[in-house]
Amino acid sequence: MGFRRMLSVFLLMFGLAITLAAQSAGAQAAPPAATVSMMTMTISGFADGSDIPAKFTQAGNQTSPAISWSGAPAGTVTFLLHMHDMEVSRNHTSDDQVHWLVWNIPGTATGLPEGIPQGAQIANGAYQLSVSGQVYRGPGAPAAGPKHHYTFELLALDTKVDVQPTTDAFETRTAIMKAIQGHILGKAVYMGLFHKPQ
Repeated sequence: MGFRRMLSVFLLMFGLAITLAAQSAGAQAAPPAATVSMMTMTISGFADGSDIPAKFTQAGNQTSPAISWSGAPAGTVTFLLHMHDMEVSRNHTSDDQVHWLVWNIPGTATGLPEGIPQGAQIANGAYQLSVSGQVYRGPGAPAAGPKHHYTFELLALDTKVDVQPTTDAFETRTAIMKAIQGHILGKAVYMGLFHKPQ
């Protein structure tokens, strides 16, 4: 299966997973958006679908990469960036690993700089969180297994997300995904591969 085809299937599954999560939390399913625009996202440190350099990982100093995007649809109020490892589950549940959530990025933004410092809020006013705390968590798949797929998803929203960071990244992510139902205007996806050196 080609990468573009795999990406299309993933986006369909991601949308379904969000809807099912909202329904299981007792929320009414939002009507599907008439159109979701495909945006373009670029990470200057590595090509889409390629290996992630050590500096951005737990084998290096876990520097967050510089990310840029374009093609945001009209009406975008904020962006949500969701980086996760789909091959790691939380206590054998369907929750995959939260490596970085950045939400309420201003709708006028066209990217994030390299090396975002630790802290609940970043310079542009957005919140950040991962399972490591209020900080970017670099990829850390063990050397003994296959490379993991680290997925960066960027969503353009027509609203500001009224969710504060908690001490539980999984709980916060669930609340955010519930809050954005019916508010997604556009999407972009980028993926990198990593496991620790032998």
